[in-house]
Amino acid sequence: QERLVESGGGSVQAGGSLRLSCTASRSTITEYCVGWFHQAPGKEREGITFITTFGFTTYEDSVKGRFTISKDDAKNTLYLQMNNLKPEDSGVYYCNRCEGYLPWGQGTRVTVSS
Repeated sequence: QERLVESGGGSVQAGGSLRLSCTASRSTITEYCVGWFHQAPGKEREGITFITTFGFTTYEDSVKGRFTISKDDAKNTLYLQMNNLKPEDSGVYYCNRCEGYLPWGQGTRVTVSS
């Protein structure tokens, strides 16, 4: 069964940066649309950015211009570069196929202080 493993979270001050990583099977990274999902405290998980097999990317307005999604097919790894972080970016970040088809991993927690 596919196992998604997220890492790279931490605690930063507003304006800081973090780079999240997600390891998955090669087929997940290379054959499917994949993305990052954010679950803020007390809220539902929501998709914030996606990348297709061809490298086409989409971003929610709240992260556009600050976050960058990328992937390394050779390393079976999905990345999320997060710059100019805001307190509202705090929460747990998960990766998955774009439709959220796979079992969810543990996620990685991001805390942004003002």
